Amino acid sequence: MTSVRVEHLYKIFGPQPTEQVRRLQAGASQKEIRAAGATAAVVDATFEVAEGETFVVMGLSGSGKSTLIRMLNGLLTPTSGHVYVDGDDITGMSRKQLRTMRQRTMSMVFQHFALFPHRTVLENAGYGLEVRGSDRSEIVEKAREALSMVGLAGWEERYPQQLSGGMRQRVGLARALAAHTDVLLMDEAFSALDPLIKREMQDQLVRLQAKLGKTIIFITHDLNEAMRLGDRIAMMRAGRIVQIGTAEQILNEPADDYVAEFVQDVDRSRVLTAASLAEPRPTVSAQSRPDEALTQLRRLDTDLLLVTDGDQLLLGELSAAAAEKAYRDGSADIRSVLTPVADAVDGSTPMKDLFVRMSSRTAPVPVIDQQRRLLGVVTPAAVFQALSREAAAPTTEEASDV
Repeated sequence: MTSVRVEHLYKIFGPQPTEQVRRLQAGASQKEIRAAGATAAVVDATFEVAEGETFVVMGLSGSGKSTLIRMLNGLLTPTSGHVYVDGDDITGMSRKQLRTMRQRTMSMVFQHFALFPHRTVLENAGYGLEVRGSDRSEIVEKAREALSMVGLAGWEERYPQQLSGGMRQRVGLARALAAHTDVLLMDEAFSALDPLIKREMQDQLVRLQAKLGKTIIFITHDLNEAMRLGDRIAMMRAGRIVQIGTAEQILNEPADDYVAEFVQDVDRSRVLTAASLAEPRPTVSAQSRPDEALTQLRRLDTDLLLVTDGDQLLLGELSAAAAEKAYRDGSADIRSVLTPVADAVDGSTPMKDLFVRMSSRTAPVPVIDQQRRLLGVVTPAAVFQALSREAAAPTTEEASDV
C-alpha cells in the first residue's frame, strides 16, 4: 500500500503561476522563468513513499525541498499537480479537511522546535491531542508515553527554557508521536543541533522507526544524515528531483555530474553494506558425498567450500582435509565433518565493520540474511575496489540557471 504519492507537483511564486507551469512543461529554463519575475520553487516532482518507509529529500539551500514538504500537508497550495495520502487527494481538500488530516494522519516536526514557552513539557507534547479535542486523561496518557519513548520521562513538569536544544527537539518529536499519526514530516529537524546531539537524535529516530514503523518524509541538506536515515533518498536541484534511490544506488550510480560531485566526499565505509559488496560463490550441498565434494574443491581450485541446504541456508564450511577424511571413513555425506561459520555477517552490516573480521579470516567473509540464507561472500578485493572508487568529477559546466 502506498502511503504518500506525489504526481507532477509544481510550485511557482510570482505573476501568472499557471502560465509559468505551462512554459516549464514546454521546455522553458529556470532563467527564463525568473526573467518573467517568477520563481519555480518545485518543478514536476513525482514520487511515491511506501507505508513504513523513511524517505529523505536531500538538497542544498534553495533546491526546493522545504517548499515541497509544505505542499505535502497543505501548508502551501501547489500551483499544479496532486498529493495523495492513503489515496485521498489533499490538493482538493477544504481548510477544515486539511486541519483534520494534519491532526489525524500527518504530523510535522519543525527545525526550530515550535514549542510554547508558557506550557510545560507535558502540555507541549499533548498539544496536538488537545487541538483534536481528546479528553484530558487521554492527552496525559499519550503525552507521557511519547515523552518516555524519546527519553524524557521525568521531565514532564519542566518548561522549554529549562531544556537543552536537543531535549526541546525531543519534545517536538514526542508531540508528533503522541498524535499517533501514520505519517511524520520532518523538516530539517536536527540541523540546528550540535553534532553530538544531532547524532543522538538520529540514533533515537532509527530506534523509534524500528519499533513503530511510521511513514517518514525527512528533509535535510546533510548528505551523511540522508545516507544514514533514508531507506531511499530523493536528490533535488533547482526545484527538480534529479535522482531517487537507495544510498548505495546514489553512491555507485549517480544520475548526473551534480549528484556525483555531491557524493564524492561521503565516507563509503559507513554507507555501503555487506550485501552490496557480496559476490556469488559456489557452494556444496550438505547431502553431497565426500567424493563429490572433493571433485568440487579441485574444480574450483580452493581449500574451502561453504555448505548450504536446498534453501540456501548456510550450514557450515568444508575444508579439503575434512572432505578427504570423510572419504577415507566411508561417510555417506559430508554433514559429519562440517565446521560452523562463526564469522558470517548480516547483509546490513556496514563495510567499516568488516575490516576486523577480514583481518582475522583468510577466506572470504560469508554474508547472510536474517534467515541465515547465503547472499554471497565479501572478498578483500571487493572492499578495496569500493573504497577506491571515486565519484566521477563533473565533466560539464554547471548549468547557469541552478
